[in-house]
Amino acid sequence: MDTITGGQLVAQALHAQGVDVIFTLSGGHITPIYQYLENGPIRLFDTRHEQSAVFMAEAWGKMTRTPGVAMVTAGPGFTNAMTGVASARFSNTPLVLIAGSVGLDCREKLDLQDMPQEAVIAPMVKKTLVCHKTARIPEYVDLAFRTAAGGRPGPVYLEFPVDVLGAAVPVDQAKAYRTRVESQPVDLAKVEAVLAMIATAQKPVVIAGTGVWQARAEAGLTAFVEAAGLPVFTSLSARGAIADTHPLCFEGALALRPGAAFGAYVSADLVLLIGTRISLYYIFGDIFNPAAKIVQVDIQPEEIGRNRCVDLAVVSDAGAFLGACSESIRQRGLARTLNARFAPWIAEVKAFHDQGKATAQADWQSDKVPIHPLRLAREIDDFMNRDADVVVADGGDTTTWMGMTRTLRHPGRYLDYGLFGSLAVGLPYANAAKLRYPDSRVLLLTGDGSVGFNFMEFETAIRKNLPIVVVINNDLGWGMIRHSQEIKLGHAIETGTFIGRVDYHKLVDALGGAGFFVDRPEQIRPALEAAFATGKTACVNVMTDPTVVSPASMALANIGAYKA
Repeated sequence: MDTITGGQLVAQALHAQGVDVIFTLSGGHITPIYQYLENGPIRLFDTRHEQSAVFMAEAWGKMTRTPGVAMVTAGPGFTNAMTGVASARFSNTPLVLIAGSVGLDCREKLDLQDMPQEAVIAPMVKKTLVCHKTARIPEYVDLAFRTAAGGRPGPVYLEFPVDVLGAAVPVDQAKAYRTRVESQPVDLAKVEAVLAMIATAQKPVVIAGTGVWQARAEAGLTAFVEAAGLPVFTSLSARGAIADTHPLCFEGALALRPGAAFGAYVSADLVLLIGTRISLYYIFGDIFNPAAKIVQVDIQPEEIGRNRCVDLAVVSDAGAFLGACSESIRQRGLARTLNARFAPWIAEVKAFHDQGKATAQADWQSDKVPIHPLRLAREIDDFMNRDADVVVADGGDTTTWMGMTRTLRHPGRYLDYGLFGSLAVGLPYANAAKLRYPDSRVLLLTGDGSVGFNFMEFETAIRKNLPIVVVINNDLGWGMIRHSQEIKLGHAIETGTFIGRVDYHKLVDALGGAGFFVDRPEQIRPALEAAFATGKTACVNVMTDPTVVSPASMALANIGAYKA
């Protein structure tokens, strides 16, 4: 009778799911899977740290809107993966983490790398799956992928004890599983209620978040705001879902971004939150006009009403909801009336936008030395102006400066760490972006602190021929913490906030990449041009002003958990 091993069943099941690439670091407990992936159709992309592997899988899930896959070995391989899993949970990114573990016969014997992995990770994922029967491996793989992608996407943990992977079972006992669940639920009665609220509002705003991107609703969002004549702000993975250059889009939803957000939020009488959560980004709901009515559309019922009572809760897929709203407006012939009604409000929001932009112009254009970080961000934004360009941001203040500046014309082309705020995503995200978009220019702007976490992923990029350009905003230390301490304590505690000058560009050069050093603003653009022209993995080390305080540093000292 023909038999098949557990490792081979895993490889076959992953191929059946359409997996193109697995981000991984090898280990003994997953070798039984590796041996059946070697030279196969699925690419094994190895990193220098398990954290990087999971961050790459998270970035892949963000960009593709299908589950990214990471695979790690037992014990320390598993624990090294935790931060990336938590990040995927916060960013609502579909991800499957596959981990090997000690064999079932060796549990509680003090075997190498034995630990209760499922219990550790359970609070951080949508579901944990530990397969104890070799014949059921295809079923478990299918369930993991369905769960990761279904409803509100997120990470799923899939564990295989090494003896389950090594065991052989009759082929006919291992049933093939392949279930697709595609559902876009929409509450049509609530659609009419929302349109009624819009029709009586004077100053409505739309905030579109990750749910719009995951629902593949970019066109639906644009159609809806055009039909209703509403101003829209975009957040997190929805950045670029409608171009920042669209006359009804007023760019990023964060109020610290120079523009219209703050003025619009405090003036609005109706706020439509579509696929986004009421979080720190909106001062837990307190940034909105207290008299404003709140509509929240989310596919996850328990998410609705967090931090602020909502006037209308809509449990719907964001794309289906937007499409139903647009269709109702079309059928009732309301587009002309609504656009005329809100034209004065759009003009008011445009005035907020222009005023907000004016406040940052001096910094964006600053010729000061050391370089103002906003000038660096503006140079990058201006240079990375092709439709296919990808920009990644990492670091505390550094992500703030880029988030305040980046102009998005297309979705899925800007990546940062989002609400979880985990440093170290930069190099893994950038490498994943270049792997995903090999013909696009990929640039990472990272802080000098954050670049140190996964610095050896420079070597990964060089070894894998991924010619990314990494720009380091070098302010000599942990700027966000330094400045928040100065605000709270009156001084910065040097231990833990000061790094000093490090010639990162020389380190990259020594690894086989290309290094550039910049300490004057007029050198930035030529350095970017030269870095991309090398065709190599490149590092541009830019010395910036360590005294400049970002709005995020101020918020860190005064808002949320740090204000006490």
